[in-house]
Amino acid sequence: MVGITIGIIVVVAVIALLLVVFVVGIYNSLVTSRNRYRNAFSQIDVQLKRRNDLIPNLVETAKGYIKHERETLEAVIQARNVAASAIQQAAKSPGERQAMASLGSAEGQLAGAMGRLFAVFEAYPDLKANQNMLALQEELTSTENKIAFSRQAYNDSVMHYNNQRETFPNVLLAGMFNFQEANLFEIEKPEEREVPKVKF
Repeated sequence: MVGITIGIIVVVAVIALLLVVFVVGIYNSLVTSRNRYRNAFSQIDVQLKRRNDLIPNLVETAKGYIKHERETLEAVIQARNVAASAIQQAAKSPGERQAMASLGSAEGQLAGAMGRLFAVFEAYPDLKANQNMLALQEELTSTENKIAFSRQAYNDSVMHYNNQRETFPNVLLAGMFNFQEANLFEIEKPEEREVPKVKF
């Protein structure tokens, strides 16, 4: 009788230990995936800040050539400031629905303003030939490419995290441990999806 009781206790203990190991494994994999998409967002953050640092230099270089296009220059700076604020908010909670929607909207507005600025540049041959402008244009093009790659990596990481979070049995633990859904970095309006064409 004592041997059977000890056997049952051992079996229950082994099952409990396996269950704990299983739960810890799922929890750790969810944490890893969440950290992966947060890191991917920080890569976007770095590139967006870099682009936002280039824009004032671009506007300052253009000011001397396009004095009567003040509205366009001001629109670019205003859109840049809104985008910079949206980046800061999204960096506080990457993946959160409202933060990502605000960031997508601000990025769309900035892309539109930059597109209008580059359209204005076309009318100024001296500006298009300016060495500072050419260097800034090259930096901006490179940064836009890095942003696109970073955004793709972030969205891939979010998709992996959400898939992992929503599969069974992970979904049971995700809710229990408050692993919230992460949101993609998307631009809401189709006309804002186009990257400004940068050519001189």
